[in-house]
Amino acid sequence: MEEQQMENKKIFRRGLFCGAGVCLAVVVVLVLVYLLLPMSGRGLFSGQKQTEEGCMDVTSRRITQKMQEIEDLVNAYYLNEVDAEQVEKYLYTGMLYGLEDPYAAYYTTEEFRSMLDGSQGSYCGIGAMFSQNINTGLIVVVKVYEGFPAMEAGILPGDILYAVEGKEATGQDLSKLVTEIKGEEGTFVHLTMVREGQEDYVEVDVERRPVEVPTVESELLDDQIGYIAVSEFDTVTSEQFAAALENLEARGMKGLIIDLRDNGGGVVKAVTAMADMMLPEGLIVYTVDKNGNRSEAKSDAEHYFDKPLVVLVNGNSASASEIFAGAIKDYGIGTIVGTQTYGKGIVQQPFELSDGTAIKLTISKYYTPKGNDIHGVGIAPDVEVELDESLKGRVVITYDEDNQIQAAMDVIRQKLK
Repeated sequence: MEEQQMENKKIFRRGLFCGAGVCLAVVVVLVLVYLLLPMSGRGLFSGQKQTEEGCMDVTSRRITQKMQEIEDLVNAYYLNEVDAEQVEKYLYTGMLYGLEDPYAAYYTTEEFRSMLDGSQGSYCGIGAMFSQNINTGLIVVVKVYEGFPAMEAGILPGDILYAVEGKEATGQDLSKLVTEIKGEEGTFVHLTMVREGQEDYVEVDVERRPVEVPTVESELLDDQIGYIAVSEFDTVTSEQFAAALENLEARGMKGLIIDLRDNGGGVVKAVTAMADMMLPEGLIVYTVDKNGNRSEAKSDAEHYFDKPLVVLVNGNSASASEIFAGAIKDYGIGTIVGTQTYGKGIVQQPFELSDGTAIKLTISKYYTPKGNDIHGVGIAPDVEVELDESLKGRVVITYDEDNQIQAAMDVIRQKLK
Protein backbone atom coordinates (compact mmCIF):
# COMPACT_ATOMS: atom_id res chain seq x y z
CA MET A 1 0.00 0.00 0.00
CA GLU A 2 2.79 2.44 0.88
CA GLU A 3 4.56 1.65 -2.42
CA GLN A 4 1.32 2.29 -4.28
CA GLN A 5 0.85 5.66 -2.50
CA MET A 6 4.38 6.69 -3.40
CA GLU A 7 3.80 5.70 -7.02
CA ASN A 8 0.51 7.62 -7.06
CA LYS A 9 2.30 10.67 -5.73
CA LYS A 10 4.97 10.44 -8.44
CA ILE A 11 2.26 10.27 -11.08
CA PHE A 12 0.57 13.29 -9.47
CA ARG A 13 3.75 15.33 -9.64
CA ARG A 14 4.46 14.37 -13.26
CA GLY A 15 1.02 15.33 -14.54
CA LEU A 16 -0.87 17.07 -11.83
CA PHE A 17 -3.53 18.57 -14.05
CA CYS A 18 -4.06 15.71 -16.48
CA GLY A 19 -6.39 13.65 -14.28
CA ALA A 20 -8.68 16.59 -13.58
CA GLY A 21 -8.74 17.46 -17.26
CA VAL A 22 -9.86 13.96 -18.23
CA CYS A 23 -12.59 13.91 -15.56
CA LEU A 24 -13.89 17.28 -16.62
CA ALA A 25 -13.88 16.24 -20.27
CA VAL A 26 -16.17 13.35 -19.34
CA VAL A 27 -18.40 15.78 -17.46
CA VAL A 28 -18.71 17.92 -20.59
CA VAL A 29 -19.90 14.91 -22.56
CA LEU A 30 -22.50 14.14 -19.89
CA VAL A 31 -23.65 17.73 -19.94
CA LEU A 32 -24.35 17.72 -23.63
CA VAL A 33 -26.27 14.51 -23.14
CA TYR A 34 -28.60 15.65 -20.38
CA LEU A 35 -28.58 19.44 -20.23
CA LEU A 36 -31.99 20.45 -21.47
CA LEU A 37 -33.99 17.24 -21.29
CA PRO A 38 -36.86 18.95 -19.46
CA MET A 39 -37.22 21.34 -22.39
CA SER A 40 -37.52 18.64 -25.05
CA GLY A 41 -41.25 18.23 -24.43
CA ARG A 42 -42.22 21.87 -24.13
CA GLY A 43 -42.80 22.56 -27.83
CA LEU A 44 -40.14 25.23 -27.90
CA PHE A 45 -38.40 24.08 -31.06
CA SER A 46 -39.94 23.80 -34.49
CA GLY A 47 -36.72 23.20 -36.38
CA GLN A 48 -32.99 23.84 -36.55
CA LYS A 49 -32.26 27.14 -34.85
CA GLN A 50 -29.96 29.67 -36.43
CA THR A 51 -27.38 30.78 -33.87
CA GLU A 52 -25.61 34.08 -33.82
CA GLU A 53 -21.87 33.55 -34.20
CA GLY A 54 -20.09 33.42 -30.85
CA CYS A 55 -23.24 32.62 -28.87
CA MET A 56 -24.13 29.46 -26.98
CA ASP A 57 -26.58 27.07 -28.65
CA VAL A 58 -27.60 23.94 -26.77
CA THR A 59 -31.29 24.02 -27.62
CA SER A 60 -31.28 22.86 -31.24
CA ARG A 61 -33.37 19.87 -32.26
CA ARG A 62 -30.18 17.97 -33.15
CA ILE A 63 -28.88 18.24 -29.59
CA THR A 64 -32.17 17.55 -27.82
CA GLN A 65 -32.80 14.50 -30.01
CA LYS A 66 -29.34 13.17 -29.29
CA MET A 67 -29.78 13.74 -25.57
CA GLN A 68 -33.08 11.86 -25.66
CA GLU A 69 -31.45 9.01 -27.55
CA ILE A 70 -28.66 8.68 -25.01
CA GLU A 71 -31.08 8.95 -22.10
CA ASP A 72 -33.11 6.09 -23.53
CA LEU A 73 -29.98 3.95 -23.85
CA VAL A 74 -28.85 4.73 -20.30
CA ASN A 75 -32.26 3.91 -18.87
CA ALA A 76 -32.46 0.69 -20.89
CA TYR A 77 -28.96 -0.72 -20.44
CA TYR A 78 -26.93 1.06 -17.74
CA LEU A 79 -26.15 -1.49 -15.04
CA ASN A 80 -26.10 0.73 -11.96
CA GLU A 81 -28.69 3.01 -10.44
CA VAL A 82 -28.63 6.57 -11.76
CA ASP A 83 -28.33 9.44 -9.29
CA ALA A 84 -30.49 11.90 -11.20
CA GLU A 85 -29.69 14.83 -8.91
CA GLN A 86 -25.95 14.34 -9.32
CA VAL A 87 -26.24 13.98 -13.09
CA GLU A 88 -28.22 17.21 -13.26
CA LYS A 89 -25.61 19.04 -11.17
CA TYR A 90 -22.82 17.90 -13.48
CA LEU A 91 -24.89 18.92 -16.48
CA TYR A 92 -24.77 22.57 -15.56
CA THR A 93 -21.21 22.34 -14.29
CA GLY A 94 -20.08 20.88 -17.60
CA MET A 95 -22.04 23.42 -19.63
CA LEU A 96 -20.05 26.24 -18.04
CA TYR A 97 -16.82 24.25 -18.25
CA GLY A 98 -17.34 24.21 -22.00
CA LEU A 99 -16.80 27.96 -22.02
CA GLU A 100 -13.12 27.26 -21.22
CA ASP A 101 -13.24 30.03 -18.65
CA PRO A 102 -11.51 28.88 -15.46
CA TYR A 103 -13.56 31.37 -13.44
CA ALA A 104 -17.01 30.32 -14.67
CA ALA A 105 -18.85 27.97 -12.32
CA TYR A 106 -22.21 26.51 -11.32
CA TYR A 107 -23.31 26.54 -7.67
CA THR A 108 -25.96 24.50 -5.95
CA THR A 109 -28.20 26.42 -3.56
CA GLU A 110 -26.07 25.33 -0.60
CA GLU A 111 -22.81 26.25 -2.33
CA PHE A 112 -24.12 29.65 -3.32
CA ARG A 113 -25.33 30.48 0.20
CA SER A 114 -22.01 29.37 1.65
CA MET A 115 -20.12 31.57 -0.81
CA LEU A 116 -22.25 34.58 0.15
CA ASP A 117 -21.72 33.91 3.84
CA GLY A 118 -17.97 33.79 3.29
CA SER A 119 -17.95 37.34 1.93
CA GLN A 120 -19.32 38.69 5.21
CA GLY A 121 -16.04 38.14 7.10
CA SER A 122 -17.22 35.29 9.37
CA TYR A 123 -18.03 31.62 8.74
CA CYS A 124 -17.38 28.11 10.05
CA GLY A 125 -14.18 26.86 8.50
CA ILE A 126 -10.56 26.01 9.21
CA GLY A 127 -8.78 29.39 9.12
CA ALA A 128 -6.64 29.07 6.01
CA MET A 129 -6.43 30.99 2.76
CA PHE A 130 -5.91 29.31 -0.61
CA SER A 131 -4.78 30.52 -4.03
CA GLN A 132 -5.05 28.80 -7.39
CA ASN A 133 -2.59 28.84 -10.28
CA ILE A 134 -4.90 29.35 -13.22
CA ASN A 135 -2.47 27.73 -15.66
CA THR A 136 -1.84 24.49 -13.74
CA GLY A 137 -5.00 24.33 -11.64
CA LEU A 138 -2.90 23.79 -8.51
CA ILE A 139 -4.42 25.06 -5.27
CA VAL A 140 -1.89 26.23 -2.69
CA VAL A 141 -2.17 27.35 0.92
CA VAL A 142 -0.96 30.95 1.01
CA LYS A 143 -1.85 31.84 4.58
CA VAL A 144 -2.63 30.00 7.83
CA TYR A 145 -4.22 32.10 10.55
CA GLU A 146 -2.69 31.84 13.98
CA GLY A 147 -4.87 30.18 16.61
CA PHE A 148 -7.28 28.50 14.19
CA PRO A 149 -7.84 24.82 13.30
CA ALA A 150 -5.63 24.76 10.19
CA MET A 151 -2.62 25.81 12.24
CA GLU A 152 -3.48 23.31 14.98
CA ALA A 153 -3.65 20.54 12.35
CA GLY A 154 -0.15 21.39 11.10
CA ILE A 155 -1.08 22.89 7.72
CA LEU A 156 1.64 25.20 6.40
CA PRO A 157 1.85 27.97 3.78
CA GLY A 158 3.06 26.41 0.54
CA ASP A 159 1.21 23.12 1.03
CA ILE A 160 -0.58 21.97 -2.12
CA LEU A 161 -4.20 20.92 -1.64
CA TYR A 162 -4.46 17.58 -3.44
CA ALA A 163 -7.87 16.33 -2.30
CA VAL A 164 -10.88 17.24 -0.15
CA GLU A 165 -12.67 14.23 1.36
CA GLY A 166 -10.84 12.03 -1.14
CA LYS A 167 -11.95 14.03 -4.20
CA GLU A 168 -9.15 15.54 -6.27
CA ALA A 169 -8.93 19.30 -5.87
CA THR A 170 -6.62 20.23 -8.73
CA GLY A 171 -8.40 22.14 -11.46
CA GLN A 172 -11.64 22.54 -9.53
CA ASP A 173 -13.28 25.93 -9.06
CA LEU A 174 -11.58 27.43 -6.02
CA SER A 175 -14.58 29.21 -4.56
CA LYS A 176 -16.68 26.03 -4.81
CA LEU A 177 -13.91 24.03 -3.19
CA VAL A 178 -13.76 26.47 -0.30
CA THR A 179 -17.49 25.94 0.30
CA GLU A 180 -16.79 22.20 0.64
CA ILE A 181 -14.08 22.88 3.22
CA LYS A 182 -16.49 25.03 5.20
CA GLY A 183 -19.32 23.35 7.08
CA GLU A 184 -21.15 22.96 10.34
CA GLU A 185 -19.35 23.85 13.54
CA GLY A 186 -17.72 20.86 15.23
CA THR A 187 -17.59 18.69 12.12
CA PHE A 188 -14.32 17.66 10.47
CA VAL A 189 -13.04 17.85 6.91
CA HIS A 190 -10.36 15.46 5.62
CA LEU A 191 -7.68 17.15 3.51
CA THR A 192 -4.86 15.55 1.55
CA MET A 193 -1.85 17.81 1.05
CA VAL A 194 1.41 17.59 -0.85
CA ARG A 195 4.33 19.19 0.95
CA GLU A 196 7.67 19.97 -0.62
CA GLY A 197 10.41 17.69 0.67
CA GLN A 198 8.04 14.96 1.86
CA GLU A 199 7.51 11.72 -0.05
CA ASP A 200 4.17 10.85 1.53
CA TYR A 201 0.94 12.76 1.37
CA VAL A 202 0.08 14.85 4.41
CA GLU A 203 -3.34 13.65 5.58
CA VAL A 204 -5.17 15.82 8.11
CA ASP A 205 -8.61 15.93 9.67
CA VAL A 206 -9.39 19.55 10.45
CA GLU A 207 -12.20 20.68 12.71
CA ARG A 208 -14.56 23.33 11.45
CA ARG A 209 -15.00 26.18 13.90
CA PRO A 210 -16.28 29.76 13.72
CA VAL A 211 -13.71 31.86 11.89
CA GLU A 212 -13.94 35.59 12.39
CA VAL A 213 -10.58 36.75 11.13
CA PRO A 214 -10.57 40.53 10.61
CA THR A 215 -9.88 41.32 6.98
CA VAL A 216 -7.85 44.31 8.22
CA GLU A 217 -5.08 44.31 10.82
CA SER A 218 -3.04 47.37 11.78
CA GLU A 219 -0.03 48.36 13.84
CA LEU A 220 2.17 51.41 14.43
CA LEU A 221 5.74 50.36 13.69
CA ASP A 222 9.06 52.03 14.46
CA ASP A 223 9.57 55.66 13.41
CA GLN A 224 5.78 56.24 13.53
CA ILE A 225 5.24 54.22 10.36
CA GLY A 226 1.71 52.89 10.10
CA TYR A 227 1.02 49.37 8.85
CA ILE A 228 -2.31 48.04 7.58
CA ALA A 229 -2.61 44.47 6.25
CA VAL A 230 -5.69 43.66 4.17
CA SER A 231 -6.13 39.90 3.74
CA GLU A 232 -9.15 40.04 1.41
CA PHE A 233 -11.84 42.44 0.24
CA ASP A 234 -15.12 41.51 1.92
CA THR A 235 -18.21 43.62 2.53
CA VAL A 236 -16.79 44.68 5.91
CA THR A 237 -13.31 45.58 4.66
CA SER A 238 -13.72 49.26 3.80
CA GLU A 239 -15.19 50.03 7.24
CA GLN A 240 -12.41 48.11 8.97
CA PHE A 241 -9.81 49.93 6.86
CA ALA A 242 -11.32 53.34 7.64
CA ALA A 243 -11.24 52.58 11.38
CA ALA A 244 -7.61 51.40 11.20
CA LEU A 245 -6.56 54.47 9.23
CA GLU A 246 -8.27 56.82 11.67
CA ASN A 247 -6.63 55.08 14.63
CA LEU A 248 -3.15 55.34 13.12
CA GLU A 249 -3.66 59.00 12.24
CA ALA A 250 -4.68 59.70 15.84
CA ARG A 251 -1.48 58.04 17.05
CA GLY A 252 0.73 60.33 14.97
CA MET A 253 1.41 58.19 11.90
CA LYS A 254 4.03 59.76 9.59
CA GLY A 255 3.86 57.27 6.72
CA LEU A 256 1.83 54.18 5.80
CA ILE A 257 2.42 50.64 4.49
CA ILE A 258 -0.63 48.87 3.04
CA ASP A 259 0.09 45.15 2.82
CA LEU A 260 -1.82 43.35 0.04
CA ARG A 261 0.44 40.30 -0.16
CA ASP A 262 -1.51 37.06 -0.66
CA ASN A 263 -4.73 39.06 -1.05
CA GLY A 264 -6.58 37.31 -3.87
CA GLY A 265 -9.24 40.00 -4.26
CA GLY A 266 -12.93 39.96 -3.41
CA VAL A 267 -15.74 42.50 -3.51
CA VAL A 268 -15.03 45.31 -6.01
CA LYS A 269 -17.14 47.86 -4.11
CA ALA A 270 -14.96 47.26 -1.06
CA VAL A 271 -11.72 48.03 -2.86
CA THR A 272 -13.08 51.12 -4.62
CA ALA A 273 -14.36 52.45 -1.29
CA MET A 274 -10.92 51.88 0.20
CA ALA A 275 -9.18 53.52 -2.76
CA ASP A 276 -11.49 56.53 -2.43
CA MET A 277 -9.97 57.17 1.01
CA MET A 278 -6.47 57.36 -0.48
CA LEU A 279 -6.73 58.91 -3.95
CA PRO A 280 -7.35 62.48 -5.11
CA GLU A 281 -10.49 63.20 -7.08
CA GLY A 282 -10.58 61.17 -10.26
CA LEU A 283 -10.90 57.73 -11.83
CA ILE A 284 -10.14 54.64 -9.73
CA VAL A 285 -10.86 51.91 -12.27
CA TYR A 286 -13.07 51.29 -15.28
CA THR A 287 -14.50 48.15 -16.83
CA VAL A 288 -15.54 47.31 -20.37
CA ASP A 289 -18.05 44.54 -21.16
CA LYS A 290 -18.59 42.43 -24.29
CA ASN A 291 -20.67 45.18 -25.92
CA GLY A 292 -18.10 47.89 -25.28
CA ASN A 293 -20.08 49.46 -22.46
CA ARG A 294 -17.83 51.27 -20.02
CA SER A 295 -18.47 51.54 -16.29
CA GLU A 296 -16.36 53.78 -14.07
CA ALA A 297 -15.62 54.00 -10.35
CA LYS A 298 -14.34 57.38 -9.17
CA SER A 299 -12.92 58.92 -6.03
CA ASP A 300 -14.19 62.21 -4.72
CA ALA A 301 -12.31 65.20 -3.36
CA GLU A 302 -13.29 64.59 0.26
CA HIS A 303 -10.38 62.28 1.19
CA TYR A 304 -6.77 62.30 0.05
CA PHE A 305 -3.76 60.63 1.68
CA ASP A 306 -0.79 63.00 1.58
CA LYS A 307 1.84 61.12 3.58
CA PRO A 308 4.52 58.74 2.27
CA LEU A 309 2.79 55.55 1.14
CA VAL A 310 3.96 52.04 0.20
CA VAL A 311 1.80 49.20 -1.11
CA LEU A 312 3.23 45.72 -0.55
CA VAL A 313 2.34 43.07 -3.17
CA ASN A 314 3.41 39.63 -4.33
CA GLY A 315 2.46 36.98 -6.87
CA ASN A 316 -0.72 36.12 -4.96
CA SER A 317 -1.98 39.73 -4.98
CA ALA A 318 -4.79 39.53 -7.53
CA SER A 319 -7.92 41.14 -8.91
CA ALA A 320 -9.18 43.75 -6.40
CA SER A 321 -5.67 44.02 -4.94
CA GLU A 322 -4.41 44.91 -8.40
CA ILE A 323 -7.17 47.48 -8.84
CA PHE A 324 -5.91 49.22 -5.71
CA ALA A 325 -2.19 48.89 -6.48
CA GLY A 326 -2.73 49.94 -10.11
CA ALA A 327 -4.56 53.11 -9.10
CA ILE A 328 -1.91 54.06 -6.54
CA LYS A 329 0.80 53.51 -9.14
CA ASP A 330 -0.97 55.44 -11.91
CA TYR A 331 -1.53 58.46 -9.66
CA GLY A 332 2.06 58.29 -8.41
CA ILE A 333 1.04 58.82 -4.80
CA GLY A 334 2.78 55.72 -3.47
CA THR A 335 5.52 53.18 -4.12
CA ILE A 336 4.76 49.56 -5.01
CA VAL A 337 7.17 47.20 -3.21
CA GLY A 338 7.49 43.41 -3.49
CA THR A 339 7.14 41.16 -6.53
CA GLN A 340 5.03 41.05 -9.71
CA THR A 341 1.31 40.65 -9.01
CA TYR A 342 -0.88 37.82 -10.27
CA GLY A 343 -2.38 39.47 -13.35
CA LYS A 344 -6.15 38.96 -13.06
CA GLY A 345 -7.75 41.87 -14.86
CA ILE A 346 -11.21 40.42 -15.43
CA VAL A 347 -14.41 40.72 -13.41
CA GLN A 348 -16.79 37.92 -12.42
CA GLN A 349 -20.38 38.26 -11.31
CA PRO A 350 -22.66 35.65 -9.71
CA PHE A 351 -26.20 35.34 -11.08
CA GLU A 352 -28.82 33.68 -8.92
CA LEU A 353 -31.17 31.46 -10.89
CA SER A 354 -34.90 31.06 -10.32
CA ASP A 355 -34.49 27.90 -8.21
CA GLY A 356 -31.89 29.39 -5.85
CA THR A 357 -28.87 27.90 -7.60
CA ALA A 358 -26.42 30.24 -9.29
CA ILE A 359 -23.76 30.60 -11.93
CA LYS A 360 -20.67 32.78 -12.01
CA LEU A 361 -19.56 34.35 -15.28
CA THR A 362 -16.75 36.60 -16.42
CA ILE A 363 -18.58 39.73 -17.53
CA SER A 364 -15.96 42.41 -18.19
CA LYS A 365 -12.33 43.42 -18.21
CA TYR A 366 -11.01 46.18 -15.98
CA TYR A 367 -8.39 48.82 -16.67
CA THR A 368 -6.28 51.03 -14.42
CA PRO A 369 -6.90 54.81 -14.51
CA LYS A 370 -4.30 55.22 -17.27
CA GLY A 371 -5.94 52.49 -19.35
CA ASN A 372 -3.50 49.69 -18.57
CA ASP A 373 -4.75 46.15 -19.19
CA ILE A 374 -2.97 44.01 -16.60
CA HIS A 375 -4.71 40.69 -17.32
CA GLY A 376 -2.11 37.96 -17.69
CA VAL A 377 0.61 40.53 -17.01
CA GLY A 378 0.24 41.87 -13.50
CA ILE A 379 1.67 45.00 -11.95
CA ALA A 380 5.42 45.38 -11.68
CA PRO A 381 6.73 46.72 -8.37
CA ASP A 382 8.67 49.97 -8.28
CA VAL A 383 11.04 48.32 -5.81
CA GLU A 384 11.42 44.58 -6.33
CA VAL A 385 12.07 42.57 -3.17
CA GLU A 386 11.64 38.79 -2.82
CA LEU A 387 10.65 37.37 0.54
CA ASP A 388 13.63 35.62 2.12
CA GLU A 389 13.60 31.90 1.35
CA SER A 390 13.94 31.05 5.03
CA LEU A 391 10.60 32.77 5.74
CA LYS A 392 8.55 30.94 3.16
CA GLY A 393 6.36 28.27 4.68
CA ARG A 394 6.29 29.86 8.12
CA VAL A 395 2.93 30.63 9.70
CA VAL A 396 4.12 33.48 11.93
CA ILE A 397 6.67 36.08 10.77
CA THR A 398 7.46 39.09 12.92
CA TYR A 399 7.72 42.59 11.48
CA ASP A 400 11.44 42.67 12.28
CA GLU A 401 12.05 39.38 10.43
CA ASP A 402 9.99 40.26 7.35
CA ASN A 403 12.51 41.64 4.87
CA GLN A 404 9.77 42.95 2.55
CA ILE A 405 8.22 45.00 5.35
CA GLN A 406 11.68 46.26 6.27
CA ALA A 407 12.27 47.30 2.64
CA ALA A 408 8.94 49.15 2.65
CA MET A 409 9.91 50.95 5.86
CA ASP A 410 13.21 52.00 4.28
CA VAL A 411 11.32 53.55 1.34
CA ILE A 412 9.18 55.60 3.73
CA ARG A 413 12.19 56.63 5.82
CA GLN A 414 13.86 57.97 2.67
CA LYS A 415 10.77 60.02 1.82
CA LEU A 416 10.60 61.42 5.34
CA LYS A 417 14.14 62.78 5.19
